[in-house]
Amino acid sequence: MITYGKLQPNPVILQSEELYNYILETSVYPREPALLKELREATAKHPRAFFGTNPDAGQLLALLLKLINAKKTIEIGVFTGYSLLVTALNIPEDGQIIAVDVDRVAYEIGAPIIEKAGVHKKINFFESQGLQVLDKLLQDKANEDSFDFAFVDADKDNYWNYHERLMKLVKVGGLLIYDNTLWGGAVAKPEEEVPEIKRYFRRHTVEFNAAITADDRIEISHVPSGDGLLICKRLR
Repeated sequence: MITYGKLQPNPVILQSEELYNYILETSVYPREPALLKELREATAKHPRAFFGTNPDAGQLLALLLKLINAKKTIEIGVFTGYSLLVTALNIPEDGQIIAVDVDRVAYEIGAPIIEKAGVHKKINFFESQGLQVLDKLLQDKANEDSFDFAFVDADKDNYWNYHERLMKLVKVGGLLIYDNTLWGGAVAKPEEEVPEIKRYFRRHTVEFNAAITADDRIEISHVPSGDGLLICKRLR
């Protein structure tokens, strides 16, 4: 089983810290809500802070949520809740989010800030493996084709398993978004040039990207935002 002990943050996809910081300072941070900033700064104190959603990716998620008027969403992989708060702030007052993560301790870092934002009642948090929750949801036929939006930032070796289940839960026209799909640029390098600690998830990410490209049930766009976002729209 893969361990996270020595895992380091991926380099920025732009391969230029200066350009990435320019985007953050010019376009992202000036529009970042104060409570999102507070949650981001609280996350920065965590030893695995790099697990959090990049703020530029969060900004894109917010725009997509508004464009499709999402109301019912699901998030697999919450960590401290940055992307979760993004979602909660950008769906209606009667919106619903199913949020799943194995680490409640990390979630509790952001929970007080989410409550301060007044959006905590939209969230139903499950401390669980993602597949277990998805399988339970699928036991009820009423959940099929009922979600508008799904965001996955979890165990990369299960991305395709998540995809197959989410394709039954997200309605036609809805969005499924997968994070870390460029894996710090490692997907474009020969495996022998990638640090050994990153090879396992790199291999699964490459396989997942190829499988998504071949999936004619969806329309896709692969965006070099954050650590790579693969945006999928369900067609059928």
